[in-house]
Order: sequence, then C-alpha cells, then structure tokens
Amino acid sequence: MKKMNKEVILYLFFGVLTTAVNFLVYFLVLKLSDNYVFSTTMAFIVAVIFAYVTNKKYVFENVTSSFKKLLDEFFRFVTSRIFTYIIDVLGMILLIEYLSHGEVVSKIAVNIVVVGINYILSKIYIFKKEGI
Repeated sequence: MKKMNKEVILYLFFGVLTTAVNFLVYFLVLKLSDNYVFSTTMAFIVAVIFAYVTNKKYVFENVTSSFKKLLDEFFRFVTSRIFTYIIDVLGMILLIEYLSHGEVVSKIAVNIVVVGINYILSKIYIFKKEGI
C-alpha cells in the first residue's frame, strides 16, 4: 500500500476513534453538567491528547530529534487544535442557538468540518518531516 494511502486510511481510522472519544466525553459530561460549551471543552481536551499520541506515533510516524523540537511540535499541535476548537464551539453555538438544530446533528456536522481542517494542519504544519 502506498505511504499516502496508508497515511490517509490511518488518519481516518484514528480520526474515527478520536471522534468517538470526543463524542463519548461530550455526552458523558453533558449528562453531568447540562452545559454543551463545558462539555465541548472537556471533550476537546481529552480528544486532543488522544489525537496527538495516535497521530504522532501511528499516522505520521513522526520522530523528533530533540526535546525542544518535540515541545515545538506539541505546541503547534495544541495551537492548531485550539483554532479548530474555536470553530467547534462557534459552530455548535451557531447551529444550536441561532439555527435551532439539535445537539447531536450539530455535533456531527461540526465534527466533519473540524476533522478535515485538522488533517490539513497536521499534514502541512505539525508533523512535517524535519528539514522540510
């Protein structure tokens, strides 16, 4: 299997798992707190940690040559995910509060957009090969 095809398949596989983690945490916290913004935030934190580990190790098979580069990579990962978190929260607010869509439909729609943006950022900004 070509490296690019393998990478895309693995990204989608772990993206589905990350989304499942995101949804699971979101709905568990929502049940406890009844606050979709807080639930989205908690789901984001857990999903980001899960996504960083799986993307680095299994999808992009990225090895960093120093601790400083590892911190830089993690910083880029977190900042890009904060960017998509903002899209996530604003999308949820827009769809639920202003367009009166349900929470489940809104979460699915927003996550489709977020997953696409996350792949692009991971590929060209976060896990780029050293020296490129």
